[in-house]
Amino acid sequence: MASILPVPFVLVVVVALMTCAALFTPKGPHQTTIRSSIMIALVACYLLWAITYLAQLHPLIAPILYLACNTR
Repeated sequence: MASILPVPFVLVVVVALMTCAALFTPKGPHQTTIRSSIMIALVACYLLWAITYLAQLHPLIAPILYLACNTR
């Protein structure tokens, strides 16, 4: 059975990666642009993954099972 535990776990990993991106971005004229781009990409990937995972965990429309034979 699927669990909701991966969502906060992956969130912690993404926050750790964002912290690394903030701390280890090389100094320079484009530091803010590079740092922001990395952080926005991480947030976008996390949101895409989390929404997909949660949509599969709790679907809005229940699957419909059809019979193997066609009855008319």
